[in-house]
Amino acid sequence: MLVKFISSTSGQIMMFAPVARQILEILGKDCNARGVITSEQIPEAINLLRLAAADSRRQAEGITPSPSENRDGKDEASPVDLSQRAHPLIELLDWTHKDDGFVLWEAAKDF
Repeated sequence: MLVKFISSTSGQIMMFAPVARQILEILGKDCNARGVITSEQIPEAINLLRLAAADSRRQAEGITPSPSENRDGKDEASPVDLSQRAHPLIELLDWTHKDDGFVLWEAAKDF
């Protein structure tokens, strides 16, 4: 299932429900079919996501080696961590905050 994040001022992004759940839990939000990050909540949301992304990046650097070859001689891709997945939403929140807007999310059902 996809979750769509819609800025009142800056466009929209979509992400899969498990990633959206992880991000919304960091923000202390319920994973309902619809919700809002108000203009007053955006600065704290940006800060929380940046902290979580930085922590995730540090953990990934300590655990995940650079891409290496597997048994078949093909390169293995590094897993995508939270810092990469949260970046588009952080950018959307930044742009929305500059224009004193808000961000809604919607999905087909609670997730």
